[in-house]
Amino acid sequence: MAPAQNSTGFNVMHTPSLNKGLEFTAEEREANNLRGLVPSAIWSPELHLQHAMAQLRSKATPIEKYIFMQSMQDRNEQLYYRMLAAHTHELMPIVYTPTVGQACTDFSHIYRQTPRGVYISINDLGHVREILDNWPEQDIRAIVFTDGERILGLGDLGINGMGIPIGKLALYTACAGVHPKYCLPVTLDVGTNTQSILDDPFYMGLRQRRDRTEAYDQLVDEFMTEAKAKYGPQVLLQFEDFGNTNAFRLLHKYQPTHCTFNDDIQGTASVVLGGLFAAEQITQKSLSEHKFVFMGAGEAGTGIADLIAMAITKEDPEKSIEDARKQIYLVDSKGLVIAERKEGLQHHKLNYAHDVPAASTLIETIERVQPSVLIGVCTIAKTFNQQVCELMASINERPVIFALSNPTSKAECTAEEAYTWTKGKCVFASGSPFDPVTLGDEVFVPGQGNNAYVFPGIGLGVVAGGLTRVDDTIMLVAARTLADHVTDDDLKTGSVYPPLSKIRDVSLKIAAAVAEYGFEQGYATIEKPESWTELCQAAMYSP
Repeated sequence: MAPAQNSTGFNVMHTPSLNKGLEFTAEEREANNLRGLVPSAIWSPELHLQHAMAQLRSKATPIEKYIFMQSMQDRNEQLYYRMLAAHTHELMPIVYTPTVGQACTDFSHIYRQTPRGVYISINDLGHVREILDNWPEQDIRAIVFTDGERILGLGDLGINGMGIPIGKLALYTACAGVHPKYCLPVTLDVGTNTQSILDDPFYMGLRQRRDRTEAYDQLVDEFMTEAKAKYGPQVLLQFEDFGNTNAFRLLHKYQPTHCTFNDDIQGTASVVLGGLFAAEQITQKSLSEHKFVFMGAGEAGTGIADLIAMAITKEDPEKSIEDARKQIYLVDSKGLVIAERKEGLQHHKLNYAHDVPAASTLIETIERVQPSVLIGVCTIAKTFNQQVCELMASINERPVIFALSNPTSKAECTAEEAYTWTKGKCVFASGSPFDPVTLGDEVFVPGQGNNAYVFPGIGLGVVAGGLTRVDDTIMLVAARTLADHVTDDDLKTGSVYPPLSKIRDVSLKIAAAVAEYGFEQGYATIEKPESWTELCQAAMYSP
């Protein structure tokens, strides 16, 4: 480590990107005026990691562990990311789902004062560039931003939703090696419609109802325009947890002109499709041979449906996109989405409003459609009850059941319920982690359809390749690459995803595939390298 210029040792210790704690060597302590500011012991990175993990494991609850990890990020950035990279399986549920849900709910109460991103309010119209200029890092490559309207399955949390962009970008670094200095979490504060939050004396956002006027669009447009102008056309702008109405229209508006994607619509779709590709080896059915029923027809549901339909047409070129959509059925709060309901449907549901008789319940829909794949994205716990799971098992040799809603309290069913009620026949995956399930003499390891399998790798590919656009096919490329890394051993335990311990390897392969595809499409701003994998590997931050 080079001596810090114009900085005292005390400042070094209080700069997370510079602080190494007891890992500072004798020479570094002398050069950086650290003598006497740290205890005499000099620790290896391995010992420091062991000590930090022991401290973490002494915490009694997940939210205490989350706060500890945030404190570590505030003190020692290298150690924080080393912990995440070395213990991904253990720490992913702490820094992201499901614990991040409680962290967002409690955000204003556990706020630690350390700047972890920027807050742009509706009152800042005309001043967005000034706010971006206030952030110390001027070379930003990846931005995750939210307006807080639909945080996980928890609803409108206002600026309390900032925990999501912070957590997502931490995973960009931990899972794919995107350097933390290139990452910027952003929250657009336009108010909240959740009365309990407005009544909370400690709430830190604007104390007003959510702005639904054209000022909202003006703020989003100013942010998108200024971010691209300041950081360049290759800056990745990831929409996160916007409400359904805004999510789809804003994605469609900016996808042609900005390097952007919506993780809830497209990232979720990619990771689910990857799981379905892997499941083909268990079900012995190709994607185009399945019928799909979705419980939930919001961002996630229709995003997954759209990518599945696209993948079916790639697999079977004789099928049109309209033919592919006819294999996919959506169920919302009013029952099966059908043509008869078209006048009252949101735009994103119209492609799946088939000309079939009405069905008011999920059971009735399953009985009529006879699906082989059931996907839950409705954020209503226990929707996949015993009757539903038993029915799926009665009409399929190996039913595919994905209960994807987050956090765990919103899951349509648990892994144990799905395996028990289908007598071990189902291919199961969930959005939040579940422990292995023992059924007789078999042990099932439920796969977690976590977006972290794809969005960090996509991010690294975009950053390394200098891509200026993220199109829908990139999500297909990521899904296929993810499925290719599910081994026979994974499949034998019932898991359609690789272990989280391999996530950096998977992210690297996804990044290389994405960067190569982007180059072929003319999106890249770099020369063609000898090896896409080596290019992406060289760009990875290793704490």
